Amino acid sequence: MIVVIMAGGSGTRFWPASRADLPKQFLRIISDKTMLEETVARVENLADCIYVVTNEKHGERVKQLLDEQVEILTEPIGKNTAPCIGLSAMHILRKYGNVPMAVLPADHFVADPQRLKERLQTASEVAADGSIVTLGIIPTRPETGYGYIERGNLVSSEKKIYEVRRFVEKPSLDKAIEFVSEGKYFWNSGIFVFTAQTILSEIKKLMPDIYKELERIEEALELENYECVLKEAYEKMPSISIDYAVMEKTKQQIYVLESDFGWSDVGSWLALYELRKERDENQNLILADALLLESKANLVYSQSNRLVCLLGVEGLVIVDTSDVLLVADLEHSQEVKKFPELLKANGREGLY
Repeated sequence: MIVVIMAGGSGTRFWPASRADLPKQFLRIISDKTMLEETVARVENLADCIYVVTNEKHGERVKQLLDEQVEILTEPIGKNTAPCIGLSAMHILRKYGNVPMAVLPADHFVADPQRLKERLQTASEVAADGSIVTLGIIPTRPETGYGYIERGNLVSSEKKIYEVRRFVEKPSLDKAIEFVSEGKYFWNSGIFVFTAQTILSEIKKLMPDIYKELERIEEALELENYECVLKEAYEKMPSISIDYAVMEKTKQQIYVLESDFGWSDVGSWLALYELRKERDENQNLILADALLLESKANLVYSQSNRLVCLLGVEGLVIVDTSDVLLVADLEHSQEVKKFPELLKANGREGLY
């Protein structure tokens, strides 16, 4: 099996620590390793080869982090996951033939890597005949920040494989409560397994404008003007996720594997606070040089060498960088993604 790790996102919900020049997948927020390094380590004993797909500005950073461990593909501009997956499938088909490929994000957390590998191995076996497979996470709470997968008929009770009835966008809280209580919905992990030819065939049928540009790129692979062709092709491609481009439109049956390996997309500062349990006696998560008095349930994170002091506050996220200080309500921390949009609109280069 070939594993493709998508490392091109901007991680705006982790602003100001995560920015275009240093996005979330390159942060050390879970351990002393970057999230990308953690992801590679989870699958390195499973994969025959690991591809990392990233923005061209981060290609050298990936090379320095991972050295000889991975093959690196760079995109001139980010166009969401469908072009990214199409590009990697094209390279894999050319080099390895029509083998199963697992696609996963670079910036998620997995508590039980061995269980993840077992599920990916099963998914690879199912996908080998041309099927599309995804890993569905057993929900532990009503979550409005994730998409959902409604399962259909049971295919294998032993391997916990179901047909996919439909993909559901991020729901309201009432809907999320309903989904969890019904017991037939999974969280959408964003992890997919298929053969290289299967996904390229689906892109050709459902997104011919993307496929046309992928053909142009392949024709230019050995040419001196490859980088120029790649850039022109990406400029013409729509920005669309593989979920919208293929998964929600395909006529082919998709299968979902029921999975439980301690997964989180670590999608906000609040998610990080809930994930990391090493808090003080007042439930403060301190990832900084900090002094806290009469304060509880705060998250303090710093990239600077300043001492951060809190007095008499509760439920805040404090993020201190060399040029930005964020103070926000921890419960509403997903909304920090609005700041990069404002800064970009105001021409505040380097701050987003």
